[in-house]
Amino acid sequence: MWICPKCRREFKRTNQGHYCGKAPENVDEYIESQIPEARAHIVELRNIIQSCVPEVMEQIAWSMPVYKKDKISISFAACNKHISFYIEANILEIFKPQLSEFTIKKNAIYLPYEKELPLKVIEKIVKQSFETK
Repeated sequence: MWICPKCRREFKRTNQGHYCGKAPENVDEYIESQIPEARAHIVELRNIIQSCVPEVMEQIAWSMPVYKKDKISISFAACNKHISFYIEANILEIFKPQLSEFTIKKNAIYLPYEKELPLKVIEKIVKQSFETK
């Protein structure tokens, strides 16, 4: 059992990633609460999602930004050294070859703060994710 030194919550895994404190009420509040290195990436991701899918609904769920349209959702979370960008596993599989320089786990792409975002690929991912079947 591991206890977070900041918020005192208990976790099964040592150094479990989580959000300490009160959950933000909206995405602006979420952005403001992040370290400066994360903010630029978050704003870029938000802008891409909103410009590709203007009718997408933005909300906070699980203490992170979530974008929904119908039954489809995309979300992301700021971590210590990267943004975890969550998409459907089947969509991720399609774009894996174009993301070879990034760490990929299950349904997440880890976007390190020290690297530029692959903006064109992210735009394609967002469009394909919300494309009506």
